[in-house]
Amino acid sequence: MTTTAPTTRTIVTGGAQRGGRRHVGAQRSEQLVSWVFLAPFLIAFALFLVWPILHGIYLSFTNQSLTGAGGDLVGFANYAEALADPVMWRSLGNTLWFTVLSTVPLVVIALVMAVLVDRGIPGQWLWRLSFFMPFLLASTVISQIWVWIFNPQIGAANNILEALGLAPIAWLQNPDTNMIAIVIATVWWTVGFNFLLYLAALQNIPAQQYEAASLDGAGPWRQLWSITIPQLGPATVLIVMLQILASLKLFDQAYQMLGGVASDTTRSIVQYMYEAGFVGYRFGYSAAISYVFFALIVIIGVAQAAIMSRGAAAARRKEQR
Repeated sequence: MTTTAPTTRTIVTGGAQRGGRRHVGAQRSEQLVSWVFLAPFLIAFALFLVWPILHGIYLSFTNQSLTGAGGDLVGFANYAEALADPVMWRSLGNTLWFTVLSTVPLVVIALVMAVLVDRGIPGQWLWRLSFFMPFLLASTVISQIWVWIFNPQIGAANNILEALGLAPIAWLQNPDTNMIAIVIATVWWTVGFNFLLYLAALQNIPAQQYEAASLDGAGPWRQLWSITIPQLGPATVLIVMLQILASLKLFDQAYQMLGGVASDTTRSIVQYMYEAGFVGYRFGYSAAISYVFFALIVIIGVAQAAIMSRGAAAARRKEQR
């Protein structure tokens, strides 16, 4: 008895050690396989995101030209020039004004469209297709469609105004209306995406809530204001955040609808970056403008995240009560 116990412990201990080594080896093998699968994504992430960001930051501190000249470090001179540039601030103001003009109708119209389809109007599939189809078109197609619509002589927009007894308007040539024309085209083009987000959120609202409200005598309008809109709060915050970030990137439709002609009332900050880098050949200055704009987007994003977190915390406190 006394001679077999140590042998038993030795066998058990040795087996446990071999099992532990096999377990560690299996974990390392799984980690290696994981890194192999992640490697293509990490390489693409580094090449197409990390490296351009780092290289752009470096360019913003140089006088690099598109022609290949320059490249000397100039410190914060580009940033100082950008912050004192009235054209940059005017372009930034145009971008913010476009964001305000486009975000409100893109949220409200999308909500109305989603509610109408969700309420069961006939031909739902056709309405969904027609509402979302413009979003699938390229910006060049959208721009050409609306250039014809806003044509001062033969455009449908002026035909409608004349039918209403109003004077025709040079929509894209008049600095007082060209931004409005771009907003109208953008709303028609992109409202379908917000419509789908709202429609998905509406379909997640339990039908029992509407049934209970009907039994209590609540009509359609009361159900809309007391059930639908409060339940769509998180979706609305998400849509507003996505729409603001998308509107801040205004460039292609404005550039194409105006034929690339810069205007003090429609030049966006992205277009000014393009003009500084590819027209003025000042890559370093263009990079500095882009990072000033990037800082603005970060500030807006952080503010929106804070608002969303406060709203979620308030909703949780309300539920706990």
